[in-house]
Amino acid sequence: WCIPRPSTSDQMLMDNINYACTVVDCSVIQEGGACFYPSNLLNHASVAMNLYYQKQGRHSWNCDFKKSGVVVVTDPSEYPSATDTNGQQHTHHQ
Repeated sequence: WCIPRPSTSDQMLMDNINYACTVVDCSVIQEGGACFYPSNLLNHASVAMNLYYQKQGRHSWNCDFKKSGVVVVTDPSEYPSATDTNGQQHTHHQ
């Protein structure tokens, strides 16, 4: 999984979302999408960056995002649990 580094600024998170979503379908992070909640920049950037990383071939350079991305081996949607407003668990698969 490719996720943003914890120190990533809000502006860089937004830039990463905008860039990744020019290559991948980011409808899952739009309102009504499966990964909209929790609705915050960090969550949305994590989903968009990982979708991009997966689509581009899962190479370390596909998760660089100007040094703001990091590859992790544990599913980030499980820690902490990503739940929607109905309390349903969401898992993002590789």
